[in-house]
Amino acid sequence: MIELIRVAADLQTFCEARRWRFCFIGGLALQRWGEPRETVDVDVTLVTGFGGEEPFIMALLDRYDGRTPDAAGFARTNRVLLLRAASGVGIDVALGGLPFEERIVERASPFPFPGDVPLRTCSAEDLVVLKAFAARGRDWVDIEGIIVRQAARLDWRYIDEQLAPLVALKGEPEILTELARRRAEFEC
Repeated sequence: MIELIRVAADLQTFCEARRWRFCFIGGLALQRWGEPRETVDVDVTLVTGFGGEEPFIMALLDRYDGRTPDAAGFARTNRVLLLRAASGVGIDVALGGLPFEERIVERASPFPFPGDVPLRTCSAEDLVVLKAFAARGRDWVDIEGIIVRQAARLDWRYIDEQLAPLVALKGEPEILTELARRRAEFEC
């Protein structure tokens, strides 16, 4: 975990030096808001907009190795740049352009990780939205941990307002039903 924090801190310094808008999501944010678990990579949302991704992609590829043969092409197609730090830690950079992704970054705040390393992580509510939208088995377990740890502090109205249009776009309205079920089961 210490190496993961070191890699995240290095990436944060790199982004801040360029005045890029970003925040950590995924496993690092889960350490702050949910039930901590081992994570093997660094996940970050970087606001690039649509059509302006190229300078971000190229700068990051100058600093880090790509994890795919054509990492830039993969990023242009999938809006995720897959990188590897010199230590071997994976870095997944989501190239954000949606208003929701911009809000995630705007709402992010620093949190001191071990070694007194402050990292900008997304809010608990935004992490719930991201994990519910992904809707993988591990994501639902992570959401349960967030609900238990954050209890009545979660802004469910905000979560519902952000998640509803995303799941409609995805065509999976059952995600809302599943989230409501988990909330009813795990909220104390």
